[in-house]
Amino acid sequence: MAVMGWVLYAAINIIAFVAFGIDKRRAERERRRLPEAHLLLLALFGGALGAVLGQQVFRHKTLKQPFRALLIGAVVVNIAVAAWVLSPEFRAQIMGMIFGR
Repeated sequence: MAVMGWVLYAAINIIAFVAFGIDKRRAERERRRLPEAHLLLLALFGGALGAVLGQQVFRHKTLKQPFRALLIGAVVVNIAVAAWVLSPEFRAQIMGMIFGR
């Protein structure tokens, strides 16, 4: 199962990266764009690394607010989830804070 988790993580990040590139190209050609909500949801559901890399590589939505702040929020959520999944100690500490154990 661990390998499948890494494959899914890589896939969502690649999809997020490519989505930023597609949206940038569409913006330059004045075509129909991807909704910002879709880009943010990709970032929130595990694709924050790909989204941030895509944002920087394609220089897309780097100054736009509140998009930038929401993307940073997605990064924070991704880091917290990664810490939760990868660290039994962190998981135990959070559970203790929640349930008073």
